[in-house]
Amino acid sequence: MMIFTPILAGARLPERLLACLGAAICISLTIVVCAALPMSAEDLPVIVAPLGASAVLVLAVPTSPLAQPWSVVGGNVLSSLVGVAVYHLVPNMTWAAGLAVGGAILVMSLARCLHPPGGAAAMTAVIGSQAIHDFGFAFAFVPVGLNSIALVTLATVFNRTTGHVYPHQAVTPPASPPDRTQLLIEADIDAALEDMHESFDISREDLQALLQRAEAHAQTRRDASKRSRPRR
Repeated sequence: MMIFTPILAGARLPERLLACLGAAICISLTIVVCAALPMSAEDLPVIVAPLGASAVLVLAVPTSPLAQPWSVVGGNVLSSLVGVAVYHLVPNMTWAAGLAVGGAILVMSLARCLHPPGGAAAMTAVIGSQAIHDFGFAFAFVPVGLNSIALVTLATVFNRTTGHVYPHQAVTPPASPPDRTQLLIEADIDAALEDMHESFDISREDLQALLQRAEAHAQTRRDASKRSRPRR
């Protein structure tokens, strides 16, 4: 019995090792870049903790919709703005922390930039240091926004250098031969997603391409099986 099995489809050790290297490089360079900016004169962190989680996404799963540039920058910045607003409106820290995270999810969903570290960014704006509170809404842009832009830029260079297309572009589904009927259509995929009542960490376009490629491989296997059968 295997103790460890991959939790992500297609995950391979060499890719994970590259992600480790990329995270180390990109986070370190983000700190170097942001430390050289004027914000270092303020009593603010050079880099915020949620960027560590953002690095996991953009380097370990760069194809995820949650890891795309707008998700990273928009998610972190908008969530931080929500966190600052809630901090000023809700005096109770316990309620403020919960409302900040819930509000961040709502705003990110509406802005189509859902990014899990955004929840941490919103909470940081609530439970952070006095310097963060004193900086107010500017905290969402410095350091959060600058951190996010620097990380996305560095991750783009690293991913492309190592053979990944980032920002991710949906793979084109294989074209079916003229004599082959396409079994799955977009309406079927939408209906299946509706039936399951779940959200999956893959874009609809990538899901469609994956299913159509699997369908093409299955058809090729069936055709090969028919040709290999002995004739009577």
